[in-house]
Amino acid sequence: MKLVIIKYNAGNIRSVLYALDRIGVDAEVTDDPEAIRSADKVIFPGVGEASTAMNYLRERKMDGLLISLKQPVLGICLGMQLMCRHSEENDTPCLNIFDVDVKRFRPQTEGEFKVPQMGWNTIGNLKSPLFAGVKEGSFVYFVHGYYAGMNDNAIAVTDYIHPYASALHRDNFYGVQFHPEKSAAVGEQILKNFIAL
Repeated sequence: MKLVIIKYNAGNIRSVLYALDRIGVDAEVTDDPEAIRSADKVIFPGVGEASTAMNYLRERKMDGLLISLKQPVLGICLGMQLMCRHSEENDTPCLNIFDVDVKRFRPQTEGEFKVPQMGWNTIGNLKSPLFAGVKEGSFVYFVHGYYAGMNDNAIAVTDYIHPYASALHRDNFYGVQFHPEKSAAVGEQILKNFIAL
């Protein structure tokens, strides 16, 4: 099985590689279109800012490449957000794989919630083989100031300020807002499930 991690200017690639290594899986880090197209599975990680990342992908024609992939693809954190239609972060048009907009967290009252959300929170309403063996209400690790609203592609829901889609699925595309590579045993199970899809 050939697993590829997409190399671009917004990757949290080292921690993803460590997590895969812990579950005994090798991955190639590449931005080579042929290597990405020929992979059995693709991970699209991301940490950083939406418009810079999208500009980088567009300049290298990686936006069209990503949309065209037919094998299972997993977007992580910013990777998932870039797979949505649009991000409020610097008014950024994204890949439009998921028909949902990414919005900024806006607490109702001062000091009630910190933005970005950083730390452990629960996932519920789990609806996908991606969560096989993962209990409702399991804790995973988040770091994000923007979120995907509730929509028909939601396969997990988290509550922070209000409920939002913390994981998405459409066709061969999956996205998680949290970091499975930093989410201990639960995250390892999710990565194993993705590899088994």
